[in-house]
Amino acid sequence: MAFQDVGTERGPATQGRRTIPLREITPPHHCPRPVRLNVLSRAPYFRGMGEAELDGIDRRMRTDSWAAGDLLYQAGEPAGALYVVAEGRVKLSQSTAAGVETVSDIMVPGELFGGMTTLGEPYHRQTASALVGSCTLRIDQRDFREVLTEYPLVGLTVLDDVAARLTRAQSDISGQTSDLVSQRVATALLRLADKLGEDRGAEGMMLEVPLTRSDLAGLARSTPESVSRVMSRWKREGVIESGRRWTALKDLDRLRDEAGGYSASGAAGEV
Repeated sequence: MAFQDVGTERGPATQGRRTIPLREITPPHHCPRPVRLNVLSRAPYFRGMGEAELDGIDRRMRTDSWAAGDLLYQAGEPAGALYVVAEGRVKLSQSTAAGVETVSDIMVPGELFGGMTTLGEPYHRQTASALVGSCTLRIDQRDFREVLTEYPLVGLTVLDDVAARLTRAQSDISGQTSDLVSQRVATALLRLADKLGEDRGAEGMMLEVPLTRSDLAGLARSTPESVSRVMSRWKREGVIESGRRWTALKDLDRLRDEAGGYSASGAAGEV
C-alpha cells in the first residue's frame, strides 16, 4: 500500500503547539494474488493452512476495492458473507438510541468480519464502511459451507470462535460493566495500538485514525463525557497526546497499569 506524507496540522488552534506528521493512505487499485494469500494465511479461520489449501479458498473469494467512506453493508441488512481486509482499514459502527454513530471496532489486514446464518448471524448487527481506501476479500455462505466441508480443521476453528464469542457476550452482560472507565478506555487504546499503532520513538505509539470521543466511548462501552474526562486527565499528565486525526500513546506502561495488565495475547479476532 502506498503512503503519502501530508505534513503537519496547522491552523489558528495549533499555532505554537507541537504537531505530529500524518500520513494519508491512498486507495489500492487491486489485490494481487500474493497479497490475497498473505492475508488469508493471517485470517483466524485459515491460519496454518498451506499454499494449495489457501489457493482453494482464494478461488472462492471475490475481491472488492472501496474508497474512503464507502458502505460495505448496514446494520439490520440480511447477512450472507464474510469479509477479510486485504489492504486498508474498515470501520464497524453502531448507532446509539439517540441516533449517534459510534465506532465499535476497526478491522485491519487479516481480520475477518461480516456474518451469515451458518454462524448464527442472519442479520448484520453493525454497519461496515471503509475508513480509508481499502481492498477486501468476500466469501458468500454457499462457498463458505463448501470450505467447511472440504477443510474440517476450518470447521473446528469456526466452532471454537462461535463458542468464544458467546462467552465474550455473556461476560459483557454479566461483569464487564463494573470495570472503571479509565480501565476500559486504556484497554481500548491498547487494543488499537496492537492493530494499527506505529512506534514513532519519542513521539509515542501513533494511532493515525480519526477517533471522536463518541467513537472511543463506543469502543470502551462508556459515555463521551466520561471518556473526555479520562482523556483530558491523561493529556495533562503526559500519558497521551492527540489531534484532530491522530492519538499518540506516550506512556504505554501507564496505560497497561490502568488497563489492569492488558496483554495482546488475550485479544481475540472477531467476526
